[in-house]
Amino acid sequence: MTRKEYNSSVDMYADGLYRFVLKNCKDSCDAEDVIQDVFTKLWEKHTTVDFSKAKSYLFTAAYRTMLDKIKKNKPFSIEQVNYVEPNHNQQYSDINEVIENALELLPEIQKAVITLRDYEGYNYDEIGEILGLSESQVKVYIFRGRKALKEYLVSIENVI
Repeated sequence: MTRKEYNSSVDMYADGLYRFVLKNCKDSCDAEDVIQDVFTKLWEKHTTVDFSKAKSYLFTAAYRTMLDKIKKNKPFSIEQVNYVEPNHNQQYSDINEVIENALELLPEIQKAVITLRDYEGYNYDEIGEILGLSESQVKVYIFRGRKALKEYLVSIENVI
């Protein structure tokens, strides 16, 4: 990858990477740190990374770097996250806030696949390549995540 191709990668993918990481880690400083680390890693390996594979490399590195940061900050394993029935005493009027709260209840892997699919528009193959999953695993995680979101959003107490 040449310097020009690297700069082009930064221009094309920085915003999407930032949105993806921010959506999953919820801290803008952490998201900026992850993105900076990812582009640093890309530059360090620019001689071995093909420009046509830069997008996949960046999202894979961002996902893994984000998971490392989350694991460092949380005392429990990401796979141990359980769905907890929410208890709200206040009413919501903003649907985006309701959806954000619903996404927060999902395990990290389900939140990641739904974010990549529904927010960023990636296909199943690309998501699998980014997260290191098979296409069928991606479909299962999306199905389970959407099912949990539907159950949460159908409850009138959570929406009102």
